[in-house]
Amino acid sequence: MKGKRRRQRTTLLAALTLIAGLGATVPAHADDPAYPFRDPNLPVAARVSDLLSRLTLDEKISLLHQYEPAIPRLGIQSFRTGTEALHGVAWLGRTTVFPQAVGLASTWDPALLRQVGSAVGDEARGFQQTRPAGWGLNLWAPVVNLLRDPRWGRNEEGYSEDPYLTGAISTAYGTGLTGGDPDHLKTAPTLKHFLANNNEEHRDTTSSELRPRVLKEYDEQAFKPAIEADAATGVMSSYNLVNGRPNTVNPALDDTVRTWTSKDLLNVTDAAAPGNLVGSQKYYGTPAEADAAALKAGIDSFTENDADSGPTTTAVKSALSTGLLKESDVDKAAGDVLSVRVRLGEFDPGGGKYGSIDASVIDSPAHRALARKAATESAVLLKNDGALPLKKTDSAAVVGPLADTLYTDWYSGTLPYAVTPKDGIESKLGTSVASTEGVDRIALKDTATGKYVTAGTGEAGAPLKETADSGTGAQFDVFDWGSGIVTLRSAANGKYVGYNWSNFVNDQKQPNGWFVQQQFKLERQDDGTYLLRYAGYETSESWWSNPVYLGPSGTDGTLGLVAKDQAAHYTKDVVRSGVDEAVAAVKGKDQAVVVIGSDPSINGREAHDRTDLSLAPTQEALVKAVRAANPHTVVIVENSYPTTLGSLQKEVPALLWTTHAGQETGNALADLLYGDADPSGRLTQTWYRSDADLPSILDYDIIKSDRTYQYFTGQPLYPFGYGLSYTTFAYSGLRRVGDGYQVKVTNTGSRAGAEVVQLYTHQRTSRDKQPLKQLKSFQRVSLQPGETRTVRLRVRPSDLAHWDVTRSKWAVESGTYDVLVGSSSSDIRARTSWQVKGETIPPRDLSKTTRAENFDDYSAGIALVDESKASGTAVSAASDGAWLEFADTRPAPDAGEFAARVAGTSSGTVEVRLGSPTGTLVGTARFAGTSSPYDYTTVTAKLSGATKGRTDVYLVLSKGVRLSTFTLR
Repeated sequence: MKGKRRRQRTTLLAALTLIAGLGATVPAHADDPAYPFRDPNLPVAARVSDLLSRLTLDEKISLLHQYEPAIPRLGIQSFRTGTEALHGVAWLGRTTVFPQAVGLASTWDPALLRQVGSAVGDEARGFQQTRPAGWGLNLWAPVVNLLRDPRWGRNEEGYSEDPYLTGAISTAYGTGLTGGDPDHLKTAPTLKHFLANNNEEHRDTTSSELRPRVLKEYDEQAFKPAIEADAATGVMSSYNLVNGRPNTVNPALDDTVRTWTSKDLLNVTDAAAPGNLVGSQKYYGTPAEADAAALKAGIDSFTENDADSGPTTTAVKSALSTGLLKESDVDKAAGDVLSVRVRLGEFDPGGGKYGSIDASVIDSPAHRALARKAATESAVLLKNDGALPLKKTDSAAVVGPLADTLYTDWYSGTLPYAVTPKDGIESKLGTSVASTEGVDRIALKDTATGKYVTAGTGEAGAPLKETADSGTGAQFDVFDWGSGIVTLRSAANGKYVGYNWSNFVNDQKQPNGWFVQQQFKLERQDDGTYLLRYAGYETSESWWSNPVYLGPSGTDGTLGLVAKDQAAHYTKDVVRSGVDEAVAAVKGKDQAVVVIGSDPSINGREAHDRTDLSLAPTQEALVKAVRAANPHTVVIVENSYPTTLGSLQKEVPALLWTTHAGQETGNALADLLYGDADPSGRLTQTWYRSDADLPSILDYDIIKSDRTYQYFTGQPLYPFGYGLSYTTFAYSGLRRVGDGYQVKVTNTGSRAGAEVVQLYTHQRTSRDKQPLKQLKSFQRVSLQPGETRTVRLRVRPSDLAHWDVTRSKWAVESGTYDVLVGSSSSDIRARTSWQVKGETIPPRDLSKTTRAENFDDYSAGIALVDESKASGTAVSAASDGAWLEFADTRPAPDAGEFAARVAGTSSGTVEVRLGSPTGTLVGTARFAGTSSPYDYTTVTAKLSGATKGRTDVYLVLSKGVRLSTFTLR
């Protein structure tokens, strides 16, 4: 860290010297092209220093908001942070849409991800001549939050539950986005969301508790590789808190993230997060205090109040006037912003290296081909009892709710075209296929009035009413998405019914929007009737107080929201059975393909986690009925997260999983189904058999709770790294060579195929609990039938380090390590042992000041909290008797006193016990309480009966105690 800071200081001094030397030749007009900050031959630091020296304080402050205004006197255009580019450029119109991020990662193909990133970067540049609203070259992608819990509502945005794989994929994608030039940026990608952001429920007020090992070995390791490789230009702070402190003011933004690179980083806040500091989080009393703290922690750009920068600039000026900030704090943040803008070529002639890219790259033929390749490689073959690949035939059926549609997610671009599974199969076969969605068409009849719920017949739809019409206007296709949620599509115009804050209208092409207002529940009553409940996302918001049941609310029968006791009771009349239609479509056909899955706007998305991982019941029933009618049935599951799959995993002969894979989904699936491509995707998450395998989504301690493949001791449905091929592979000759291992891989089948060779390690003995397996290297290799290739997998002794909490440093322990190479974390084909010479972690020396957070184990009731608002982590007890273990300690022979820094607004105690939480009591420190949770005092206790040998020391806390540090001296 010191070395990098020294280099930065040296660079700055050189820049200032250079600027001073140029001062005599500076032209009179600041927008003159010969001005130093416009000279591409000068170092970035020199250009930034020159430009900063030309700006007024107000102009520098204006650079700290997402919407940076133009500075006409310097010829500087406006600049905006935050163009979304997760799997293609989003929200700007028609662009190439690649598979969702979790699908891209499922390729395990960094070379492909770099190509995809480069294409997305080109398309972002493609808008630079027109600069539409929402456009900019600071891209908010990729998302590197670890997928430790598949119920996370944003699962589709991340890459993997594994930090090594996440780092490799994000570095590849980010390198494509930047262009890979160390001095020039095609775009400036920002990693989301720092840090430990993997739950949506109350995401702005929940705290992700990260003990040091989880922080260092797991969460930070997802962010470090791309920053270290200069494949990203900064991070976005997340909404949540970590150890009681909002990430918007997480000091690690400076103290940790910036040490990973010598480049200047541009760190941004998530949208509206600065306001949370004084709002929902109540962490600071005023915006001035909050914004000052964020700047000091390492934030450079505030995403707040949309395009209105006034509140932010006012807060920063107030902080300056009251001494909360110095002008040097503003200079630092503004310099970080300008450093990225310089590297983007904004001040270069013609816009720099990438200034000539134009709109012709958007949805180009090359990008269409790349989208098809990515969609093909991302699919994972979960099961195949010889049913795949299919033979080409003129007798096929494609059925299911996703058979002839493509869904896009919140961060998707607009599809330039859509090849559905049905389209792709028809194109592959050169003939039409039988097809149906397999959903029921129903009519809802009010039992009290005998009238039907009726929609508008025109293109724009109309408010739903109860009328005597029992025709097409009173018929709705019911799509079941699980967890009781359905959507209703009007048979009258093919549009979905949604709430528009006033009425229920059939006017939407697909469920959409920040508040997905097209969601309903049909609640069966004891008498066999149904209540129609509105279940839009806003109904779970804290501000929603309206009734949620539908019933006539006007004299003309228009439906509105009414109290439950006033809700209409409806009979659900099935006009057309979806199962019957699907069965009729597949009967007698040579093959039946069922496409089921999710709508990415429903049952989990930003701000909403999933409540379960199961398939929708009617979708499972549809598959079973089709399978019974046609034994030649294969199933495609198209969704964004692991699914428990129920009994289907056993009952159907073939299962193929894909994410919502973009415009080329149908062509990719057809290539795979009919054998023109080999399935080569591999799972990047553990697929569990049951929701019961998962603890609370708020439990971030993967070590103690045995989460992810690294620690999970149960039997998964499908393991991390899993995926089948149409061919087979054999492994042989595993041995250590140079800085890694090599293994021979042979295609033993009759078809060409791609294998993902995965290397895991396991430390047999350790002072600390170690992963069962841990991915350390992988390589994707394509082989012809009978071909053998030697695969090199790099792994060095330093890669085996884990975080030693006794000394707060990385340590490689001496010992025997298992090296496991295979096709997945559970399918190991070759193994060997590796004798590593490292070190032996010594016993703890508690005579030195020990941070309480550096425990080895803990009980329920222990929480990690903020030591102060600015920095540090303390430990808090939520209940009496909560304990911390400090294992393998060697107390000093003359240790006679326990001293601890404690805080808390009520009196309490800290007991020192040996051997167990109920072991020998050797001392009790008492304190009377302090004025605030951040007001620490030192308490002491005489020690008696302490052993002179190695032992485990337990600290037992009473409720309300906050413990920062302690010593046994």
